[in-house]
Amino acid sequence: MLKCRTVWKKLAPLARASSTVCRQNVRRAGLTNGRIPIRVPTAHMSTGPAGGGGDNLKYALLVGLAGIGGLTYAVKTLRGDQKRYEERIAEIESRPHKATKGPVTDVQTAAPAAEASETDAVPEPELEAAPSPEEPSPPAENAAPDAEAVAHDAEAAPSSKTTEPPPADEPVVEASPEEAAAPAAVPVVEEVDSTPASAKVPSHAPYLLIGGGTASFAAARSIRARDPGAKVLIVTDEPDLPYMRPPLSKELWFSDDPSVTETLRFKQWNGKERSIYFQPPSFYIKPEDFDSAENGGVAVLTCRKVVHMDVRGNKVKLDDNIEISYDKCLVATGGIPRNLQVIERAGEEVKKRTTLFRKIEDFKSLEKVSRNINSITIIGGGFLGSELACALGRRSTESGLEVIQMFPEKGNMGKVLPEYLSNWTTEKVKREGVKVITESLVKSVTYKDDKLEIHLKDGRLVKTDHIVAAVGLEPNIDLAKSAGLEVDSDFGGYRVNAELQARSNIWVAGDAACFYDIRLGRRRVEHHDHAVVSGRLAGENMTGANKPYWHQSMFWSDLGPDVGYEAIGIVDSSLPTVGVFAKATAKDTPKAATEQSGTGIRSESETEDTATSPVASATPPPVVEHKDDYGKGVIFYLRDKVVVGIILWNVFNRMPIARKIIKDGEEHADLNEVAKLFNIHED
Repeated sequence: MLKCRTVWKKLAPLARASSTVCRQNVRRAGLTNGRIPIRVPTAHMSTGPAGGGGDNLKYALLVGLAGIGGLTYAVKTLRGDQKRYEERIAEIESRPHKATKGPVTDVQTAAPAAEASETDAVPEPELEAAPSPEEPSPPAENAAPDAEAVAHDAEAAPSSKTTEPPPADEPVVEASPEEAAAPAAVPVVEEVDSTPASAKVPSHAPYLLIGGGTASFAAARSIRARDPGAKVLIVTDEPDLPYMRPPLSKELWFSDDPSVTETLRFKQWNGKERSIYFQPPSFYIKPEDFDSAENGGVAVLTCRKVVHMDVRGNKVKLDDNIEISYDKCLVATGGIPRNLQVIERAGEEVKKRTTLFRKIEDFKSLEKVSRNINSITIIGGGFLGSELACALGRRSTESGLEVIQMFPEKGNMGKVLPEYLSNWTTEKVKREGVKVITESLVKSVTYKDDKLEIHLKDGRLVKTDHIVAAVGLEPNIDLAKSAGLEVDSDFGGYRVNAELQARSNIWVAGDAACFYDIRLGRRRVEHHDHAVVSGRLAGENMTGANKPYWHQSMFWSDLGPDVGYEAIGIVDSSLPTVGVFAKATAKDTPKAATEQSGTGIRSESETEDTATSPVASATPPPVVEHKDDYGKGVIFYLRDKVVVGIILWNVFNRMPIARKIIKDGEEHADLNEVAKLFNIHED
C-alpha cells in the first residue's frame, strides 16, 4: 500500500500531463477528420498531406515518445525510492524501541535537498514506535533532524510557550560525548522531544494556592498538618521556591560572604547560618508527580501566573492558557512595589536607574549596582527605606559609597513612631553614615551628564547615580475582576470576613487580604508575621476549622544589629501614645536577643507562644517618655483610652504579654503599672 501511494504521487503529474496532450490530439484529429470526405482513399492517410494523416502520425509519435520517457523516469524514480525506503527502514529498526510513547527525533544521513523534499512528505507507519523522552536516541554523526518527524511532533505537542522549566530539585543531565559532538541542529530536535509541558501541570488540585510567598507556604504547612494526605499545589510567577523576604533588607546586607547573592545564605544576628528559603527542594514533590503522589505533598509550579479565575467553574487559567480546576483555593498574591509618578514620567534613562525593591532578583541587582556606583539615594522613610539606608550606610564606610535617604516626614518612620522617637531614630541612621534629607517632596527627576538629578519642591537639587524607591506596596488585585471578588475602597486588597473567606471555597491571606479583626476592626497588614498568621489561619479554615482572626500578628524592624523593635496591633503616629523607657544593657539589642532565642526571624507566630496572666516584677518606678537616650522601652498606642498597639523598643521575647493586653481590650488608668509587666528594668 505504501509503495502504491509513493508511485502514484510520482506519476500523478506526468499522467495528468499525458492525458491532457492526448485529449488535445484527439480533439484536433477529430476536427481535421471532420473536413475529410467519407470515401477518401486509404492511401492518403500515409502519403498525402491533403487528408491530414501526416499530422495524426506525428501526434501519435509524440504521445508514444512521451509515454516511453515517462515510464523510464517512473522506473528510475521507483528504484531510487525503494532503495532509500529500505535504508530508512533498516536505520529505524536498528534503534531500540521504548515503551513510553512520545515525540520522535528521527535522524538520517544527510541527503541532497531534492531527495529530502521528495521523501519527507511520505508518512511512515514506523513513526509510532517513538523513543522515550527520558532516553533519546543518540544522534548519528553529521545528522540532521527529519523535517517530517518535527512537523508531526509540532502538531501533537503544545506550543513551546508552555514548556515548564525543570523543578529546582531535578538533577541536571549532562550530555553524552556523542551528543556533545552533534551539530547545532540536534538541540532543536531535543527541545521538541521533551515531554509536553501540559503533561507536567496537574489538571486538578484539591488545594490550589495562588502566590508563592510566605502566606502560601504557611497555608500549605497548616493544611498538611491538619490533613496529612492533602495534595497542595502552589502557583507562583517567580522562579524561586517559597522564601522569606525580611533578610533581603536586613541580614543579607551584613554578610561577609562575597557569593551571598548566589548562595542566599546568611548569618543571623546570633551567628547561626541559614538559607533564605523556608525548605530545601527535597521538601516538595514535583508537579509531574502531583497526581500520583500516594501520600500527598506540596508541589510548586514556578514561572506561571494565574490570569483568570472562573469562580463558578472552580478553575483558573494560567498565562499559557492551561487550566487547573480546584476544590478549595487561596489567593495570596501579595503586593507590588509602588513607584513615584514623577519617576514613571521621567523616561527610560531614569527608570532603568531606579530599583523597586521586593524580590530576590531586586536584592541581587541592587547589591551589584551598589558596588559599581558612587552615590545612591533611597526615597522613603518607612521600614524598608530605613533598613536599606542603614545597611548601605555601613557599606559606605568601606567603599566610599555616598548613601542619601529622603522622605517627606520630619524623621525616620515618622508615620509609625512618636515624633521624639522618630527624631532619635533619624540621628541613629545618620550615625550609620547616611545623609538624611527630611521634609523632602520630589518634584521631578531628570537624567543629565550621566547623573540623576532629583528636583525637590522646595528648590533643593540632589544628584545621584541610582534611586531606590521604597514608598510602600500596592496590593495585587489583578484577579478581582475575573473572579468577582470585592476590593476594599479604604484599605485596598480583597475584602474578606474574619475567617479570611471571600467566597464559599475561596480564601485570601497576606498583603492582599483586607480582613475583619474581631478585636481591632477591618485592617490590611503588610508584614512577614501577618503573612504567617493569616496564611496559617486560612489553611486551617480551608480544612474546616472555621476560626476567626484573633491571634495578633507582630512585626519587627532592625536598624542594624544594635537597635531593633517589635510591634503589634495598630501603630500609627497619629494616635495618642505613652512611652515608658529604661536604661539599656548589653543584652538589649537584636543581636543579643537572637543569640538568646536561637532564631533570627523574631516571629512569635512561629513559636506559638501565648501569655496567660502577666505578672509584674517588683521593679523601681519606670520613667515615662521624653528621655534623651531611649535605650529600651514600651510605647502604648491608644484609641478611646484602650491600648490598640504596642511597640517594644529593644525589648525582646515579651510579645505574648503585649498580645494579651490588646486581646483583653481594657482601659488602663495607669500605663506605668502596665509597663511593669514587661520587666524592662531588669538588668
